[in-house]
Amino acid sequence: MTPVPAQRLLVVVAALVPVAAAAGPLASLRPLALLLGVGAFVVALLDLILGLARPAEIAIEVPDVVRFSKDRAGAIPVTFVRPRPAALRIRFALGLPATFTPAVEELWIDLPGDAKQSRIDWMATPRSRGRDSSVLACFEFFSRFRLWTLRRRWSVPCELRVYPNLFSERRQLAALFLARGQFGAKLQRTVGRGREFEKLREYLPGDGFDEIHWKATAKRGHPVTKVFQVERTQEIYVILDASRLSARPLVHEGVRQTALERYLTAALVLLLAAERQGDHFGLMVYDDRVRLSLKAGYGEGHYAACREAIYRLKPSQVSPDMAEVVRHLRSRIRRRALLVFLTDLADPVLAEDFARHVKLLSRQHLVFVNQLRAPGVERLFSGEEIADSDEVYSKLAGHARWTEAKSLAQTLKPLGVTASLLEHETLAAELVTQYLAVKQRQLL
Repeated sequence: MTPVPAQRLLVVVAALVPVAAAAGPLASLRPLALLLGVGAFVVALLDLILGLARPAEIAIEVPDVVRFSKDRAGAIPVTFVRPRPAALRIRFALGLPATFTPAVEELWIDLPGDAKQSRIDWMATPRSRGRDSSVLACFEFFSRFRLWTLRRRWSVPCELRVYPNLFSERRQLAALFLARGQFGAKLQRTVGRGREFEKLREYLPGDGFDEIHWKATAKRGHPVTKVFQVERTQEIYVILDASRLSARPLVHEGVRQTALERYLTAALVLLLAAERQGDHFGLMVYDDRVRLSLKAGYGEGHYAACREAIYRLKPSQVSPDMAEVVRHLRSRIRRRALLVFLTDLADPVLAEDFARHVKLLSRQHLVFVNQLRAPGVERLFSGEEIADSDEVYSKLAGHARWTEAKSLAQTLKPLGVTASLLEHETLAAELVTQYLAVKQRQLL
């Protein structure tokens, strides 16, 4: 507790200074000056002692964990607990990490005299993902006679977790995430006959030879046909590249962020879509090694585990090792699954290395490779008209990079790998569209 002289005490001292100055040459004023000085000192000391006893009756409580979404305002519940309530006006502030922007710097709060607990919501907006626990509670109040301002500051045990912001992405996919049961649902025809065996039945005219169960036919003495059903539960893995190229900056909705930030947001939206569809979903993050690997699971609990695992990820400064990634995936995933890569293959060396190793995965799994289109990477004569001669070279450079991306897609296509160049504004929506198209066409 730190006592600071209040304005009233300073006024009293300023009023006593002329009296003390006049008592120097005038002996008759000395007793009066001494009496006033001692009286002011005793009152100020008594007021300070009474004020120092009051903070022990005030305790500040906050939750152990408070969760935020990046660039979205959130509240930290603050509870003031007093065993012996009394009306008190305090000036309060929370000291948060530098990545948080509070709505207000400080608040004047009137604590009621008839309640042992009082609560406020301290609003703040986080500007960066991650976890932090450096929270300081600061408050001050006047002493009983308002001669002193008593200040106190201490560390509060509270963990602040900032997750990727999914609100803007979910607005684009509101129809998918709207919890409305079957109301307004639209049935779509599923392409194909399904891949999961259901039962045997008698042969009917029109059944193909590939549908006949030959062993059952030989045993029963007449044709028997296999019946398949649509596979309800499938596995999907989102594989994120957190190597050096994932630190490439971009601007999304007026906020400057990295490509990895967009990967994380889109990945969580895609996993949420898989959870709504009832599929099993997993997650993997790599750079020069596998940094994170979560086996496919299902349900809200597994989605929460995926979100907790990746919300602190940062781009690294190393190049990816695709040989290690492929080795890990082949050893961990035995069942055929949909593998969605979010990576950057703008470096020709990395693109060549990726194409050399991914063919081992495409033999067993369905592989989609998605990259973010960098600004200026586009087909020649497809953008705005050129304003000056300097733009000619930037347009040609963008066309060259666009050609490299298309060439890589043509190289991967015979291997059974689908490569796409996506816009960062609609990345999550396009990933979900790819996933739903795979389910509709039963490509797994």
